[in-house]
Amino acid sequence: MSNETHLKKNVGFLLSVSIVIGTVIGSGIFMKPGIVLSATGTTSKALLAWVIGGIITLASGLTIAEVSVKIPKTGGLYAYLEDVYGKLWGFLCGWVQSIIYGPAIIGALGLYFGTLIAGFFGWPDHTKIVIGIMTVILLCVLNLLGTQYGGIIQNISTIAKLVPIVLVAVFGIWKGGHPIFAGSIHSDTINFGAAVLATLYAYDGWMNVGFMAGEMKNPAKTLPRAIIFGIVIVIIAYLTVNMAMFHTLSAQQIIDLGPNAAKTAATILFGGLGGKLIAIGIMISIFGCLNGKILTFPRITLAMANTKLLPGSKAIAKIHPKYQTPIGATVIQVLIAILMMLFGNPDRLSDLAIFTVFIFYSLAFYAVFLLRKQDKGKETKGLYKVPLYPITPILAIIGSAYIVINTLISSPLDAVISIGITLIGLVVYLIRKSKVQS
Repeated sequence: MSNETHLKKNVGFLLSVSIVIGTVIGSGIFMKPGIVLSATGTTSKALLAWVIGGIITLASGLTIAEVSVKIPKTGGLYAYLEDVYGKLWGFLCGWVQSIIYGPAIIGALGLYFGTLIAGFFGWPDHTKIVIGIMTVILLCVLNLLGTQYGGIIQNISTIAKLVPIVLVAVFGIWKGGHPIFAGSIHSDTINFGAAVLATLYAYDGWMNVGFMAGEMKNPAKTLPRAIIFGIVIVIIAYLTVNMAMFHTLSAQQIIDLGPNAAKTAATILFGGLGGKLIAIGIMISIFGCLNGKILTFPRITLAMANTKLLPGSKAIAKIHPKYQTPIGATVIQVLIAILMMLFGNPDRLSDLAIFTVFIFYSLAFYAVFLLRKQDKGKETKGLYKVPLYPITPILAIIGSAYIVINTLISSPLDAVISIGITLIGLVVYLIRKSKVQS
């Protein structure tokens, strides 16, 4: 029996939705409005960029929901690609997520959180790394004590992060005095494509819930509903917060204030205390997002280790005998993340993480066409199917291709590094495959 059979099936619909929301909504909802606005030039076009990014994300979620119903296994994206395209593509996907994507995102969020804590209390800048590492270790330990503990943190932090979002959205739209759709700035660098790209980065993370399909009570029903429901909530949150910001501050103020725009808007709406509350809300948001990553990412590495193709598979696949959590996979992910935190900055880690994973996203979206062909003549009545097929999966593929192409143009070095690590994974696969077969 595989280790997967020993994981507790205690993940229900509410926790699944909480994971979707918690792993998507981090700092982007507060940090990106100025970036998107500066790339579009007007508030109406900025909102359109958020809508288009949301449509692409929803199309992606609707598409993956059908794939997840047909392949409800722990490992998410890794499991989907292995099942559809074979062990090589599954391994390469899992390799990239285990070595680059997962640890880099965990490391980046840890550093962001450490930076905000240090700034909030006025501590020296060098303390942000220590705070970030201690936070990552703390959440690692709590998640290893049982999925329910990580789940409790996820549910509480998700609710807590939605409180300031709702307050800013409601009071900003209600009390603001600036025109929501008529704000504009003078800029010589208008790039609507870059604006959409920024929103897509902000929307990323929703697929993480699929990593825990093997621990869901009823993945065929729970997973697609959680993905769709969670993404819709995120889209509404992003749009309403942006509208509130545009109504409370002028377009030029939002550009000039950058990451501090949300705090300034809250100060205008609620006074000095409001700015502090938003700062706390952002920290809670990142903390919850970080917890969601530590809760879900090790499931990819665990699924890979169960194939015995990953170096050190026996140790990595270890499940804690008492708490029934993936101790080996969690520890290795956190160790790599800590190394990245010591030698990288959060922005670079985030950029490095995104490129290659979106190539594999595209393959996962195309998989729905292949699975439909396999289903011909089979009884599939009652199973979830992606609406507006084939338009919806085509939109998802276009969105992923857009990110890959833009990264190749704007950050070629990061693209080369990601491709290089992927090729190393190919060598590892060939070596390990020959050893396993022998």
